[in-house]
Amino acid sequence: MKVLKVPARTIAVFVLPCLLLYVCLVFAPILVSFYTGLLQWDGITTTKTFAGLANFKEMFFHDPVFWPSVKRTLLYAVASMVEIPFCLLMAILLNRYVRKGNTLVSIYFTPVILSVVIIGQLWKTIYDPVSMGGMLNGVLISLGLDSWTHNWITEPKIAMFALYAVSLWQYFGYHLLIQYTGVQNIPDELYEAAKIDGADGFKADRYITFPLIIPIFKISIVLAFIGSLQAFDLVMVMTAGGPAHATDVISTHMYNSSFLSFKYGYGSAIASFLVILCLVFTASINTIFNKLEKKFS
Repeated sequence: MKVLKVPARTIAVFVLPCLLLYVCLVFAPILVSFYTGLLQWDGITTTKTFAGLANFKEMFFHDPVFWPSVKRTLLYAVASMVEIPFCLLMAILLNRYVRKGNTLVSIYFTPVILSVVIIGQLWKTIYDPVSMGGMLNGVLISLGLDSWTHNWITEPKIAMFALYAVSLWQYFGYHLLIQYTGVQNIPDELYEAAKIDGADGFKADRYITFPLIIPIFKISIVLAFIGSLQAFDLVMVMTAGGPAHATDVISTHMYNSSFLSFKYGYGSAIASFLVILCLVFTASINTIFNKLEKKFS
């Protein structure tokens, strides 16, 4: 078999344009954000004062909104991963027992392609009080569960949980599609050989499906966790961080600081913290799953 040898210069010519574009659109803005985080600047005027680490000091030690928003963001990220094992289980069942599983997966995927604004407004209507036509409270009252009714997105203690539920509903089909595709790509011959050896059903899944699906499972975990750390649009549409900062996450706090309080330098410091947080968790998740892959390989 002839192996095509391509000179390194030729490879560089093809890679360089994409690499430059990636650097300009990703790395350059990150570096600019780090630099801006060292300034006292409102983002509008040309007056910029170098403040060193003052913005970071205020963020870590003097901002009463920052650490609670970090906690909510991490809980949001953890909650987003809860549905992934269930998506894997459902993908296995669809692949095994449903002839036209692709059709069901496509139906479940529908919320993913909808605009976040549409989803936010839809669920705001569902969560509304009965006097405003709220469906959820109306159903609870019709079932005699009046004590379970709430102002779901205006009560500080439960507003964030209401957002978690919407996010899980929205991305269920997304992770189901990823897991279903991964399960379908496992060769049937492996299951047939396992059946001959007495391993069938969930026993075969334990020794075949789960080990082989780890790389795909990792993709879902990374996308869910890192995507939730950057959660912004759904929160802004439904609550805008309220009531009384009860649903503020890192990105909404950054937005409010930068564009509503005109503390652009401080907002950039928060953005820098978010970038570092995403990198740390991405590296940690990759390390954990690399160890799992080596263990089951």
